[in-house]
Amino acid sequence: MSQVIFSIKYEILPEKREEYLDVVRELKNLVKAEGLLSYSVYEKKSKTNVFEEIYLFDSKENFENFDDDQDERVDLLMTKLSDMIKGHSTEYSTLNEVVSNNN
Repeated sequence: MSQVIFSIKYEILPEKREEYLDVVRELKNLVKAEGLLSYSVYEKKSKTNVFEEIYLFDSKENFENFDDDQDERVDLLMTKLSDMIKGHSTEYSTLNEVVSNNN
């Protein structure tokens, strides 16, 4: 079974930085789902206020079911976070692990 990496890259409004960091800290404690191996948030070294969320899933099936597992607090925080993002700066990426046929 191949793993899946899902990432969301975006730029936040500079005046929302501290609020954004508070939301991310809380999300890191709350984002959990079956098959979610890790959830991390990184800031781009060369550009302040550009962040990337990285989700690592153990299978394509668990990745596809991820949105079904969210609780109300996570939904609220995600909505709050989306209001801090600069318009037209969001990029999504999904990577499927390449596995060999020799199991």
